[in-house]
Amino acid sequence: MLYFSVLTRTVLSLFAMIPDASIAQGLAENYPARPVQVVVPFPPGGVTDVEARLYTQKLTENLGRAFVLDYKAGAGQTIGTGFVAKAAPDGYTLLVITSGFTVNPAFYKSLPYDPARDFAPVSLMTKRPTLLVVHPSLPAKSVNEYLVYAKANPGKINWATNGAGGVTHLTGAWLHNATHTQVTFVHYKGSASLQLDLNAGRTQVTTTTFLTALPLIKSGKLRALAIASMDRSALLPDLQTIAEQAVPGYDYSSWLGIIAPAGIPPAILAKLSSELSKVAKTAEIAQKLADEGTVMVGSTPEQFRRHIINEINRWQKLVEETGIKLEE
Repeated sequence: MLYFSVLTRTVLSLFAMIPDASIAQGLAENYPARPVQVVVPFPPGGVTDVEARLYTQKLTENLGRAFVLDYKAGAGQTIGTGFVAKAAPDGYTLLVITSGFTVNPAFYKSLPYDPARDFAPVSLMTKRPTLLVVHPSLPAKSVNEYLVYAKANPGKINWATNGAGGVTHLTGAWLHNATHTQVTFVHYKGSASLQLDLNAGRTQVTTTTFLTALPLIKSGKLRALAIASMDRSALLPDLQTIAEQAVPGYDYSSWLGIIAPAGIPPAILAKLSSELSKVAKTAEIAQKLADEGTVMVGSTPEQFRRHIINEINRWQKLVEETGIKLEE
């Protein structure tokens, strides 16, 4: 509730600062008048970078001004995020965020920014449903069979993660905390070594993207047990979700969104959100990403704000309940 009240007061104060509707309209009509810096708080490369580039290229085409990606990686995304938090709230510095933005508050009590007070959500851009996959040596062909095996063999299943406190760690902790089962989390610093051990059966289970998993599922190197998001995927329409099989309400997709420094004029915020939603409806971009299981979203600032707050609260509750530490 604190996040809601802080952001509400910020928005109300911004409206008070714009006394004339014609001024607000002029701001929106003239925006952008120069190139827009879009900060990416992680290194270039990977699916996230591809999606961000597709969006900024289309914004550049539609608005006639360059939206330029600027990579400021490091410190768990906090370097780039902290930079944008201190930037001028004029619409010319934006931030690409992923679920890491909502995970960090659960672990870092002294972030160089406040995730609610210092930012204005603009739009959720894409969602990437994830899959629960196992090595074929594990005798389970459904989530319930997997959980029965886990209960009978506490701590003997090795769940591969992309690092302590990463989303593959948290999604695993969520599943096993909800079902009172126990596994051993094996943390990796890179996806290559994680995938090598999973393929070899040294670890037996993880959550991963369609892009990574589908070729391995088709070749028989991995077995898909469920989709981690609430909705099924057109790529595997007969595969049930975790929520359908075992844990009602279980719903995780990796995602990408855009936020701005708090204090951005509401007219510019509204225009940015509208333009991003237009890009989300672009058939050519949707087609490029469809084979990876990625779903184009587009949202209002309010919808995206609720999504961020819900995820922050969910991860904080999970970390409190399980006692997960980054130094594990």
